Amino acid sequence: MTDTGHVQELSLETVMGDRFGRYSKSIIQDRALPDIRDGLKPVQRRILFAMFKDGNTSDKQFRKSAKSVGNVMGNLHPHGDSSIYEALVRMSQDWKLRVPLIEMHGNNGSIDNDPPAAMRYTEARLAKIADELLRDLDKDTVDMVLNFDDTEYEPTVLPAHFPNLLVNGATGISAGYATDIPPHNLGEVIDALVYLLAHPKASLDDLMTFVKGPDFPTGGIVQGLEGIRSAFKTGHGRVVVRSKTAISPLKGGKAKIEISEIPYEVNKAALVKKIDEMHLNKDIAGISEVRDESDRDGLSIVIELAKDANAQGILNYLFKKTDLQVTYSYNMVAIHNQRPERVGLKVALEAFLEHQVDVLTKRTQFDLQKAKRRQHIVLGLIKAMSILDQVIATIRASKDRKDAKQNLVAQYDFSNEQAEAIVTMQLYRLTNTDVTQLENESAELKDKIAEYELILAEPKELRKVLRGELKAIKKTYATPRRSQIEDQIQELKIDETVTVVDEDVMLLVSKNGYVKRSSLRSYGASGSDNGLREDDEVVFMDEVNTLEHVFMFTDHGQVIYRPVHEVAETRWKEPGEHLSQTITGLTSDEQIIAVKVVKDYQALNGEWIAATSDGHIKRFAFADLTPRSNYRKKSTPYMKLKQDDAYVVNVLPFSSSDVGHYTVLLTSYQANGLRYALDEVPTHGLRTTGVKAMSLAEQDDSLTSLSLVDDRQSLALALISNRGAFKWMPVDEVPVTSRARKGVAVMRELKRDPHRIMAAALVNQKQPTPLRILTLGDRVFDILPADHPLSQRYSNGSFVIDTENVGEPVAMYPLVQVPLLN
Repeated sequence: MTDTGHVQELSLETVMGDRFGRYSKSIIQDRALPDIRDGLKPVQRRILFAMFKDGNTSDKQFRKSAKSVGNVMGNLHPHGDSSIYEALVRMSQDWKLRVPLIEMHGNNGSIDNDPPAAMRYTEARLAKIADELLRDLDKDTVDMVLNFDDTEYEPTVLPAHFPNLLVNGATGISAGYATDIPPHNLGEVIDALVYLLAHPKASLDDLMTFVKGPDFPTGGIVQGLEGIRSAFKTGHGRVVVRSKTAISPLKGGKAKIEISEIPYEVNKAALVKKIDEMHLNKDIAGISEVRDESDRDGLSIVIELAKDANAQGILNYLFKKTDLQVTYSYNMVAIHNQRPERVGLKVALEAFLEHQVDVLTKRTQFDLQKAKRRQHIVLGLIKAMSILDQVIATIRASKDRKDAKQNLVAQYDFSNEQAEAIVTMQLYRLTNTDVTQLENESAELKDKIAEYELILAEPKELRKVLRGELKAIKKTYATPRRSQIEDQIQELKIDETVTVVDEDVMLLVSKNGYVKRSSLRSYGASGSDNGLREDDEVVFMDEVNTLEHVFMFTDHGQVIYRPVHEVAETRWKEPGEHLSQTITGLTSDEQIIAVKVVKDYQALNGEWIAATSDGHIKRFAFADLTPRSNYRKKSTPYMKLKQDDAYVVNVLPFSSSDVGHYTVLLTSYQANGLRYALDEVPTHGLRTTGVKAMSLAEQDDSLTSLSLVDDRQSLALALISNRGAFKWMPVDEVPVTSRARKGVAVMRELKRDPHRIMAAALVNQKQPTPLRILTLGDRVFDILPADHPLSQRYSNGSFVIDTENVGEPVAMYPLVQVPLLN
């Protein structure tokens, strides 16, 4: 740095650091954060002091708010009048402060966030309890500093005889710091102070037997004792604030939800509007009307419900989705020892008591000096009374007042103060009555002086005085607790019946990944046109309910979950929404191979079995597929594929209790079939490949089908070959052996152009389901197995498809029956 005259050369870094540091210190200490001793920000302190100095106290008449704002702005707070008036109004709002410090006539705003009337229309004065903040200010109890233009003095802190920081709380944002201190109950905080006075080493648990938690002016229910404890210990904690509600019946099987208290600093009008919008937008079912019935007698929001509506479910949903329940975070930051500090309950109480000890000490010293000065005067007057004739003679003989004072000091050993009192004494006070009064006053002053000296000499006596004053404030101003404290935060479980209209719809899922739901009316009016492309096929189509859930399994080992009501609703003639529009990572060749619709996904039971084309098989629990929070964007793996070209052949559900009735039936491309007990397949987690299902030839072989054979049914295995030959045979043709073997031939091996199994399906022997076959040329053929004789294992069936013209078969599955509507 160089200094040339009055010009300094400084680096930008130095200048910015210095200036921003000064700015930060200014807004932290002089604007945004409260002092831990009186709980006030500078603008609040200046408003109270200016009104007190102007005599605008609780025992006087109201005065125009504009006058008070003008005094504050002109003498103490050189900022905009709007910010001063805003602070003044806030201190009068009984829904913001637990104990308002200002009384106001006129419109001072509302809990609906209505603005207050202009300051020229409103009137204000200090509330009675504000006198306790300002009491003893004239007794040199706090430090005074010059105002912004050095014309008068203002206090750096108020005497504050009650713990305003905790009772009324504080909010503020400054540079690098923010504070959020909720209001607490005056009586509880004073009880804790009295206990702490007697037990300086009191634990947090001891203090929390008195201070239960926050006590909001708007009431409500505060949940989370651990959050309160954390806040009281460290200054930071989180609690849940819930509205006070009641459910009551109405005529005709209806009910209503009545809200009598809402969380702190929640805008009531905005809350009512939000609930009404949810009702109008049909985000929630079961609400018929929302009304705000609040009046001068108190807050009241009424939500009328439709007949047979789930009242508790609707209330839980509103708690979750609106400000009927909010999270409040403690952040107890205040100016402590001239620096911002996050404090706990005990530190805040100790700082207040330390301030009160200092205030009482200075007040007692002031009173002691005043009493001693008065005692000195009184003793001089009594002495003068005893030699009254000489005193009068001396005064009459003096030339003037100054000479009289000098003569009294010289002749009778009076002090200058006593001589001044004697010469200014009025003649009526020379009566015997006045002498007696002086003697009584002298005795009283002697007792007071002894009392003051004892208080200053004995800390125990000072604490006794402080305890008495705190108890007197509690007796005068304490009110019952408004907020109810509950230990645990209640977990909100949303019942989907309150958010979804309960209705039956048609659901369709296609092989290529298109999914849609349509109204029964749209389905009934569309005839046979389902909107799918010619190369697409229906995997699932049935009447379902909007409250049900659908799981869609792909051949790449992924499962996609959707609540039915979240499936895009379209006309039946439209194709619907492709899953790739919402699911990331879905490949272009991925296909849906199985669909399961359930009523309650939280009660998933049973198991699934899946097999892959490269010869692996596994079982997994349906409960493992419980959807995650990101289900809208991501699928869940249910089977890991080891080879890039491998795919899931089939995935089938079964009941865990019926495992003993099932056998696994597999077919391979090279026309082998293997059958073994289901319990030979172990259960694995989702992200595994499983175990070996079937021994495949090293070249040109793959698993082509997976079926579960129920020994309680008469079943047949239908096969379609690469040459277009179809056959069906009893499943008993394939003997039950063990897992991971090659199996037996299910078609007669030909030396030239042998048959290869492309697909297989189980059908009922007595009432076989129609089968649909899809070819490489996107041609579709429907087969009725009953039109063909049951074959034996070595039969090659009969040709049903001209593969040279339409291509080889690629898939065969039971034909989805089209639901018929009544």
